[in-house]
Amino acid sequence: MQLQPEDVLIVVDVQSDFLPGGTLAVPDGDAVVPAVNRLGAVFGHVVLTQDWHPPGHVSFAASHPGHAPFTETEVAYGRQMLWPVHCVQGTPGAALAAGLDLPGAELVIRKGCRPGVDSYSAFTEADRRTPTGLTGYLRERGARRLFLAGLATDYCVAWSAQDAAAAGFEAWVVEDACRGISSASMDRAWQAMAQVGVKRTGMAALLGA
Repeated sequence: MQLQPEDVLIVVDVQSDFLPGGTLAVPDGDAVVPAVNRLGAVFGHVVLTQDWHPPGHVSFAASHPGHAPFTETEVAYGRQMLWPVHCVQGTPGAALAAGLDLPGAELVIRKGCRPGVDSYSAFTEADRRTPTGLTGYLRERGARRLFLAGLATDYCVAWSAQDAAAAGFEAWVVEDACRGISSASMDRAWQAMAQVGVKRTGMAALLGA
């Protein structure tokens, strides 16, 4: 695949808490670090996202007495999956992964910053009304094709890719530069992405290997 000068690599949530040893570790999540480093070297534009939750965030099971992680509850904007405490603002777990080497990154989008609203997507928060501002930034920069990599395929990558397609971008997920949480949720995520026109590719196609 021939990359174009205006193509953008979006690296989703490659943070310490999502890697082995973190509070919400994605299986094999550390494998994405060298992968996105290699991709970053061939893209002219790179954007990073970073989960950045205040203490007591609505997505934490600990904020809902009697509820366990990986269960759901009703919140103001609908059903919310509850997670272990993760990526709390200013903590080591919220930091971008050690070894991440993307000196050409132009923007970091921090999401999930509001106490009462989660944000899987890089584009729109979980209330499905509040934009992060990324759509406008990318349009003003002339982006047309977006390539997404990072963590986790079945949540933040998938939501971001679907919202990218909904915003009118050509959205591609770099499949082998992502890792997911479970096979069942991965299957559902790939189906949902395909339904809105999100495409899949691999590192070899982009690196010319």
